[in-house]
Amino acid sequence: MLHYQPFALFGRSHLIVLALAVVVPILLAILVRAMQSRALTRAICWTFALAISGVWVVWYFVFYHNRWLDLGNELPMDLCSWAAVATVITLVRPNQKSYELAYFWALAGTLQGLLRPGIPYDFPEFRFIDFSIFHGGIIASVLFMTLAMKLRPTPSSIPRVVAWSLIYMAVAGFIDWQLGVDYGFLRSKPIYPSVYDLMPAWPYYLPVVMALGLLSVAIYYAPFFVFDRLKGLRK
Repeated sequence: MLHYQPFALFGRSHLIVLALAVVVPILLAILVRAMQSRALTRAICWTFALAISGVWVVWYFVFYHNRWLDLGNELPMDLCSWAAVATVITLVRPNQKSYELAYFWALAGTLQGLLRPGIPYDFPEFRFIDFSIFHGGIIASVLFMTLAMKLRPTPSSIPRVVAWSLIYMAVAGFIDWQLGVDYGFLRSKPIYPSVYDLMPAWPYYLPVVMALGLLSVAIYYAPFFVFDRLKGLRK
């Protein structure tokens, strides 16, 4: 039986994953914008889409094989799963509405998971690799679509994203209530260290999470708000 080192938060492997999730899409965006190649852009999009989808399928296979699947993890009801679906849809068929969901959910949700992964072991254990490709791929895809394909959120994106986020919470909350599970951490805090540790006990942290979600939307829209205002001033 192989023995792996426990996962080290912000250790060497973790920092490499974080760096790749940012550096790779920036370099690819520079390449695409320099070459002005639609075919290259589509190839990169499909590569990201297949990588995210592929590791998701492999995750199910490995977890089923190892009997790690249960009601608490086998349903695609965490926010990262919804972000993955929105991201893959936008990569395969670029459009504004799925992009804006991918953008805000990836940066406000998936990024938090990538910064503080709930995984037991470090590289090269399967769960580290799968988690890193899945979450890092979502972040990299959103950055690539924003920098290379010039997709961006607009003011009308904000109410749509807020509405869909509330729908997610309602669906996840209903499933949690019916099945006794904890998708979205709506019934309890994560068992691993997270920002939830700074919040009050359940259920009082739920309004805090919603407020932080709204703040995150404002923060991640702010660069575009500033850009639009500066552009208006120049005109």
